[in-house]
Amino acid sequence: MRTIGAFVFLIALWLLLSGIYKPMIIGFGAASVLVALLVVRRMDGVDEDRVDQQLDAVASIKYFFWLMAEIAKANWNVTKVILAPRMPIRQHLFAVPHSQKTDLAQVVFANSITLTPGTITVETESDGFLVHAVAYSTDDRAALADMNRRVAAIERGGSA
Repeated sequence: MRTIGAFVFLIALWLLLSGIYKPMIIGFGAASVLVALLVVRRMDGVDEDRVDQQLDAVASIKYFFWLMAEIAKANWNVTKVILAPRMPIRQHLFAVPHSQKTDLAQVVFANSITLTPGTITVETESDGFLVHAVAYSTDDRAALADMNRRVAAIERGGSA
């Protein structure tokens, strides 16, 4: 059932993105989706590696909108730094602990840091991340602790 749902979704995505509704193009799309699904099923049969997807959908959507606002604020701050006559760049590498239980939530946190302009997750460890900031301030640690708390809250059973 999951494969059929994926097939229907991918065919719909193919049609939406291609914008061409000729039989040959639709046939190529269906064939490529079928090949992709067969490869994925074969890979699952070999390693049986699954991602634990225990994220709360509603909390994830709320987090997404919060993250978009944070990205906009960070864009503004980085723009001010770049356009300032003296470019007050204070590069700094520092450790950021994480409290997520699942690998997926840790990936969401690490990528959220990288998506926020001016910061990038350089290295991941079992107890936290190494983060580089272009315009480091003492507020960065508090902001990342807040982001850590919010990402932990999107895990099922997490607290906001």
